Amino acid sequence: MLSRIFRHLLQLGLALSVTTAAYAQQDIKIGVIYPLTGSAASTGAELKAALELAADVINNGAKGIPNLPFSAGGGLPNLKNAKIRLVFADHQGNPQVGATETERLITQEKVVAIVGAYFSNVTATSSQVAERYRIPYLNPESSSAMLTGRGFKWFFRTTAHDDLFVQNFFEFFKDLEARKGIKIRQLGLFNENTLWGNETTKLEARMAQEKGYNIVKAITYPAKSTQLTSEVQSLKSGNPQVVMQSSYLGDAIMAMKTYKELGFMPDMILANNAGFTDTEFIRTLGADADFVITREVWSLDLGKNNPLIKQVNDLFVSRNKVNFTGNSSRTFTGLMTLADAINRAGSTEPEAIRKALSETNITGDRIIMPWKGIKFDQNGQNIYGSGILVQIIDGKYNTVWPFEIATRDVVWPMPKWNRRAR
Repeated sequence: MLSRIFRHLLQLGLALSVTTAAYAQQDIKIGVIYPLTGSAASTGAELKAALELAADVINNGAKGIPNLPFSAGGGLPNLKNAKIRLVFADHQGNPQVGATETERLITQEKVVAIVGAYFSNVTATSSQVAERYRIPYLNPESSSAMLTGRGFKWFFRTTAHDDLFVQNFFEFFKDLEARKGIKIRQLGLFNENTLWGNETTKLEARMAQEKGYNIVKAITYPAKSTQLTSEVQSLKSGNPQVVMQSSYLGDAIMAMKTYKELGFMPDMILANNAGFTDTEFIRTLGADADFVITREVWSLDLGKNNPLIKQVNDLFVSRNKVNFTGNSSRTFTGLMTLADAINRAGSTEPEAIRKALSETNITGDRIIMPWKGIKFDQNGQNIYGSGILVQIIDGKYNTVWPFEIATRDVVWPMPKWNRRAR
């Protein structure tokens, strides 16, 4: 009799230990939606790689980087060391596909939160689905200002937005005149025509008028253009000193090739990130990418101010043979921020995660971005997000503004095509 009771207790104990172990190793499924095919597939691949690195740090650790959250590995300690599992979906750059795939991730894959979606117009539709299902949505990179102006409760964005970035452009012009005597008055706008590009055009036009700049040409072109010859000819006819450009990867490369074919080179191309900071931009164009200035949120040369930048970039390089970009570094930071919230929530319940996100307060020394930190306002916007300007010189991005943190002096104007070294 006693032996049977002992065996029963032993079996019960083993069952309990197995159940506990299973719970301890239970995956936390996070849905990820990015362009994994189509014209932005290479961008999507880098964002995917950044997320996989972040998940690996959380799950398995990153020895020698003690200041990086979760670097000890072993999963999320407040959820019995549960591991992060990423469930990827491909939105193909299509807003409707983005909405459909987000619904699938929520209803079929049963993810507890969503990360995405790079394209602002896809982020707009996919986050609407998450809002309807009351699932937290963390957006690391989309910069359309309206995304955090919709009164959503479940949407959080870690990056700064275009309202700030466009302000940075005009602050840069002011500083150029004050410090270097470079006067800029004639602007050309050359932006793709999805939500992001159209909003940027409106912001640039409004601020140019407010600050006394003349827009000689304002051109928006179809986002999926196969050629830009007529648009560039029109832009060239306005003879702008500076072209302010918002393009994703394919059209950024196409525009630069068309500029060269038509012999067009303003004093400066001032780009709005996206395609101009994709690894493939320099890889494809080589020396023809040099001297472009683009707004950024991250640059490897700022590692002198924050050791985490180089330390985590080295991890990324060891896995992917390329450096972080402003896009992939933000994506890495986005997942780390979401994991921090889930861990503090101690729960995978959506409301608990949402509440923890709203209470986020991560200091700048714990992230790889050159920001003061991460803290969300009532609209889900990180109040500490900020921008910099970098210039491509000899195939590398160099911080040139703000001047106080610049690692290299700005080259102005850009050399004309016929004066560049061959």
